[in-house]
Amino acid sequence: MQETGGLGSDHLVNWTAAGELRPVPGGTDDAWLCLNIDATVPLTCQRCLEPVDVALTVDRAFRFVADEETAAAQDDDCEEDLLALSRDFDLAALVEDEMLMALPLVPMHDTCPVHVKLAVADEAFGAEAMAKPHPFAVLAPLKGDKSS
Repeated sequence: MQETGGLGSDHLVNWTAAGELRPVPGGTDDAWLCLNIDATVPLTCQRCLEPVDVALTVDRAFRFVADEETAAAQDDDCEEDLLALSRDFDLAALVEDEMLMALPLVPMHDTCPVHVKLAVADEAFGAEAMAKPHPFAVLAPLKGDKSS
């Protein structure tokens, strides 16, 4: 199965899903799903806050097992990813989940197109804060000497 979907006019998601049977020594063949995704996703650069297109590539293979209990029991002992065989299997949801997991934690340009200001406050802000009196300074005259 091959699909192309859109994230907008310039952003396409190309994905293929292919099923296959892989032989198991001394047993029945295992059903596998091979999933390939190539997409460009529009995100926001976390350094300059401008739009950035992020390329996603997913190349995963999943082995089908009879049910969720079998998947849970075999998950710790095998290296491959497992999926429970079900009539309600949602391939589009799997594609979406794999894309979400492939997103970078912090999307950024390699080189930002705008100058990035790396200071959190400017000098005028700091000088203005220093010029303000301490909020409790007006209470100092009321303190007085109480030693007598």
